[in-house]
Amino acid sequence: MKISYHGHSVVQVKTDSHTILIDPFISGNEKCDLDADKVEADVILLTHGHNDHVGDTEAIAKRNDALVVAPNELANYLDGKGLNTHPMHIGGAREFDFGKVKFTQAFHGSSFTEEDGTIIYTGMPAGILLTINGKTIYHVGDTGLFSDLKLIGDMNDIDIAFVPIGDNFTMGPDDALVATDWINAKMVVPVHYNTFPVIEQNPDEFAANVKTGKGLAMKIGESLEM
Repeated sequence: MKISYHGHSVVQVKTDSHTILIDPFISGNEKCDLDADKVEADVILLTHGHNDHVGDTEAIAKRNDALVVAPNELANYLDGKGLNTHPMHIGGAREFDFGKVKFTQAFHGSSFTEEDGTIIYTGMPAGILLTINGKTIYHVGDTGLFSDLKLIGDMNDIDIAFVPIGDNFTMGPDDALVATDWINAKMVVPVHYNTFPVIEQNPDEFAANVKTGKGLAMKIGESLEM
């Protein structure tokens, strides 16, 4: 299994049989190295409905006939646009042919802004526990610090966690360091930083300060094997 980071909160997981994209914010994202018109995906997983996470989901899903797995209201919204969706919700888990997905809580918002400015409420934001071949990836999603992250860490053997550090809209580096202690993943990768001036951070400094697990500030386009 190959896991790669593509700027902001975009994560790609490739197995022998599937390509999975998480929060594919590509177009309009100068920090992303992917091409929305060419990237392949069998599955798209979404943490919440904000435009910088839904991103190019509609175009990518239609071109690839990809399955979109998302929190219920967001999945229903995208279903209305003709996408193949599977709705889930916080606390729920499901075994798919590509792996097991479980949604966790996140403290944030969730809405999608249409091109005409209309704001669509898209339910609760979430994190994603993705387990494939005995390895668990935790995409924490956009969130502030909350104590149940320790419970999530206690209940799951997490191999790699993608943790937001940008501040302003999510946890900043200090709170994210507390979160990494609680999550207790074997490896921690900072995400959701430097895409916009208001969330500029030093990912290398954060990674060096991670106490539990191993901090790794992945470069855009960098991948690792698990």
